[in-house]
Amino acid sequence: MASSKGGAASPAVLRASEMEKMSVEQLKALKEQIDLEVNLLQDSLNNIKTATGRLEITATSLHDLSLRKKMLVPLTASLYVPGTLDDADKILVDIGTGYFVEKTMNEGKDYCERKISLLKSNFDQLIELATKKKTVADEAGAILQAKLRQLAPPN
Repeated sequence: MASSKGGAASPAVLRASEMEKMSVEQLKALKEQIDLEVNLLQDSLNNIKTATGRLEITATSLHDLSLRKKMLVPLTASLYVPGTLDDADKILVDIGTGYFVEKTMNEGKDYCERKISLLKSNFDQLIELATKKKTVADEAGAILQAKLRQLAPPN
């Protein structure tokens, strides 16, 4: 999509004056594209919420793990056996794609807190971007409706 200055324009930074110059078909395509982007951003926001929740549970579990030595160990989804933790100082941290790193309990807690902080920062940025895109989509929809009313024959 080219702006009036000849450069590429992102749909998120289109102004109403630029959208008013577009044809009905271009506006429909723009609105559909932005709506799709907003839906993808919403999916990403949901994934970040889920990941943040899991990391918060993990951080809490690490704290609980350091306080007690006896626990139930899952063998299957519905079968648990009593177990005893010999060394609560060393843990394995899943850093992604099947790689694990051995860390101390405090390093593991710090890792979780840093990841939670990063995810919350990304969440805030995505919310801001989704809000801007939703505003542009709403503007495009309003301009599209106005153009369609102009093209409709008077009754």
